[in-house]
Amino acid sequence: MSQSMSQSVVITGASRGIGLSFCRLYQARGYDVYAVCRNASEELKTLGVNVIDGADVAQTQGIERIASALGTVTIDLLINNAGILRNEVLGEIDADAIRQQFETNALAPLLVTEALMNHLAENAKVALVSSRMGSVTDNTSGGYYGYRMSKSALNIAGVSLSHDLKPRGVAVALLHPGLVATEMVGGHGDITPDQAAVRLAQRIDELTLETSGTFWHSNGEVLPW
Repeated sequence: MSQSMSQSVVITGASRGIGLSFCRLYQARGYDVYAVCRNASEELKTLGVNVIDGADVAQTQGIERIASALGTVTIDLLINNAGILRNEVLGEIDADAIRQQFETNALAPLLVTEALMNHLAENAKVALVSSRMGSVTDNTSGGYYGYRMSKSALNIAGVSLSHDLKPRGVAVALLHPGLVATEMVGGHGDITPDQAAVRLAQRIDELTLETSGTFWHSNGEVLPW
């Protein structure tokens, strides 16, 4: 893939929901969009962006596929958006479901970022789509063990990444989209995936090395850990 002079963005979990909305938004901004997914949706295919499918971020081969498909592309923005949500109830905990959420929600974004680290441009940005459900302070209702635990783990990985990538000039944002009406939550939400993508992109635009490692709500509020 040849690298043009326009900026490039790599987006995981790009086939639907917020990931698909990110693809549309950054394509409209003139970015070279690299859309990473396990199975490309029809909506994604019709966009005409660079699709890297067959890439499960929870698998080593999936991450290797992304790095290989990118070749010598320089990345200006990496959005680790892929995530899964299950709900475990105390008394009926499914350990495998929790492990799967850790693999996809916490470990994968770290490993994807590490695998693509040498692709990152100077002054590149890395966005980790987290969730307020990973906030210890904000947990007033319990439940959702795997999702909460995995997003808390993602948050601490993001803070470590912000320190380790700072010498390279790379800033890291931890972002809570808001309650978004996606398939993942059964379509119940306050905002659409498109609205979430616009607000999240605004947070990414505002991100600097000084604010790297901060946990933001898409509406601009700083969230408690």
